[in-house]
Amino acid sequence: MTLLAMLLAGAAAGVTQLRIEEGARAGARALARGEDPANVQSTVRTLAGGTASASVAAEDGWFSITVSDRVAGPLGSSFPWTLTALASTRSESAAASQASGLTEGRGNR
Repeated sequence: MTLLAMLLAGAAAGVTQLRIEEGARAGARALARGEDPANVQSTVRTLAGGTASASVAAEDGWFSITVSDRVAGPLGSSFPWTLTALASTRSESAAASQASGLTEGRGNR
């Protein structure tokens, strides 16, 4: 029984990691195109899940987004198991860097 629980917890962690990685990639693409941070947060939550949190930062024309979420399931809720994914991209235009509304070098939640 313990082995089955561990296998299910591992599968839940794998699915969670895939979701947050996809959310981080989509968020980075949206930032590079010049979308505002509120739309980026919405995109990330749509792909990564409603419980995921995203932190966005901009520095020297580069955007980075860090998405994290807890592993779901009985073992995930019993243990503080949080997974994180990071994606970075260069701005596609100078206007996108200024239109993003992000503060240089500081993360925004």
